Amino acid sequence: MSFTKIDHYEKEYCDAHHDSALNVAEGVEEQPIISPYFTRRKKRALTTDEYVEGILRGDITILSRAITLVESSNPEHYAQAQEIIERCLPHAGKSVRIGITGVPGAGKSTFIEAIGNMVTSLRHKLAVLAIDPSSERSGGSILGDKTRMESICHNPDVFIRPSPSAGSLGGVARKTRETIVLCEAAGFDVIFIETVGVGQSETAVHSMVDMFMLLQISGAGDELQGIKRGIMEMADMMVITKADGEN
Repeated sequence: MSFTKIDHYEKEYCDAHHDSALNVAEGVEEQPIISPYFTRRKKRALTTDEYVEGILRGDITILSRAITLVESSNPEHYAQAQEIIERCLPHAGKSVRIGITGVPGAGKSTFIEAIGNMVTSLRHKLAVLAIDPSSERSGGSILGDKTRMESICHNPDVFIRPSPSAGSLGGVARKTRETIVLCEAAGFDVIFIETVGVGQSETAVHSMVDMFMLLQISGAGDELQGIKRGIMEMADMMVITKADGEN
């Protein structure tokens, strides 16, 4: 190791005077961030037959793994995901699909929680596909809409699946259509698609559902907003929420 003139002097002085303040004691060895005893157990990859059989018997765990496989951008997963979807298609198409959209904070998740138990009390099985926006900076998503649905989270007849938008515009995720097919094959006969907080032109969910519901907050805009063409003319039903304030 090479020393400058001053460094060389300090080293010589410290060697001769051990009680000097220039003498640096050896620190504690840095501990590893991850425990050396930690071993990651990789889940066994399921076959296509196991995926399809699990979905058709309504196994929530296998359904969730199948949706993750379908949403994956890994090219190795594409072929298996396509085969799963094709084999589930004959068992799909027997549900009522309802798209629920609105501006950020309109109360979409709260609205779903309020009517979710009512849907299951009528002996229906409910699947909620909640789309969460992905960060343009980090690419991550909070996926926190489920935290607003505490009363239906533990209902055995309700399946809630948060999914990231992953840069997809239009208020829904890139694989929302395929996810609907898997949920229908699993026996869910009512499906809510909760979009991200939208503006006036995010109407992609309209072509996926039987009924398009728009949640609005009271006092948002003037008469001109009501005449503008866009998401408001596409809605089959408009629900005014959050009318408990001055508006």
